[in-house]
Amino acid sequence: MFLKNSLSKSTTSKSEMGWNLELPNATVCIGIAGVTVLAVRRAILHFSARCPSRALMTGKTVVITGANCGIGYETALDMANRQAHVILACRDVSKGLSAAKSIIRKTGNQTVEVKKLDLASFMSVHEFCDDMKKSVGKLDVLVNNAGVMNAPYALTEDGLETHMAVNHFSNVLLTNLLLELLQKPTSSRVVFVSSSLHKYGKLDLNTLNSEETYKTKKPYASSKLMNLLYARELQNCVPSNVSVYTLHPGMVRTNLGRHAVIFNKLFKIFCFPVYAMLYSLYVLLIKTAREGCQTVVYCAVSPELEGERDGYYGNCRKEEWTIPGSDLDLARKVYDLSMKVTKLKD
Repeated sequence: MFLKNSLSKSTTSKSEMGWNLELPNATVCIGIAGVTVLAVRRAILHFSARCPSRALMTGKTVVITGANCGIGYETALDMANRQAHVILACRDVSKGLSAAKSIIRKTGNQTVEVKKLDLASFMSVHEFCDDMKKSVGKLDVLVNNAGVMNAPYALTEDGLETHMAVNHFSNVLLTNLLLELLQKPTSSRVVFVSSSLHKYGKLDLNTLNSEETYKTKKPYASSKLMNLLYARELQNCVPSNVSVYTLHPGMVRTNLGRHAVIFNKLFKIFCFPVYAMLYSLYVLLIKTAREGCQTVVYCAVSPELEGERDGYYGNCRKEEWTIPGSDLDLARKVYDLSMKVTKLKD
């Protein structure tokens, strides 16, 4: 009896030990498999989401806003490699000059320059455009790339909520003031870098600048929806030799999300294990800036898009308009309001 109980306990003990040993091993295997899948996905994304066009931009002038870092920098680098005259329009001139030196060093293209442009100031936009009209004879591509995300609530010197000013209204002013130069070439392009998050935007055109609206209406998404709707109506108002393209780059690893919780210093310190896990997933799942700029480059250079109008692009191909982006009545209202706010039309 005693022997039987002892054998039973021994068997049970070994069985429990087996489970204890197998559970961690299974967890490790699942973890390795998951990381492998993500790594393969990352490799596929890297090679598949590339601009297929190898067209050169020799003799063409390209303006890229926010070109000192992120998607803007990578777009500028690509344009310089294609032998374009590249103008980095940056709020921080010192960072812009550093980026320009890097691009010149990497590409050997000496026609890369920096001009100051602060999209939080209409005065700065006017000064930039006046400088452009004096210094260049034409403009072939304008890339409206610069933006802010999750910035604290504040009003600009023009009395506009920061997201609305930087992500939308200043792009409207900039584009219209540069139309004179964009009409000079036989064919030119305006590229609006919107966001797939625009589908979550909520627009109340009467309360765009209120702090309550900032808290409840998702200002980044709403400003990108404004951007997209304006671009749709703009295409109906510009000369036939100017094409307007709207795109979303997908989720991209840039400092645009620097205000997010995951990048908060206190979160990094006091929640380090969680931060490490989230950041690892972030690196594996989210595009690099070089990958993120490919659709921007595609819209700026691809010969097959010549003459295309009213298109929405992602991953270097044309996509269907979303439901919020299909409201053409609202697009007209956004266009009219934008022209009024920027004092381009009474």
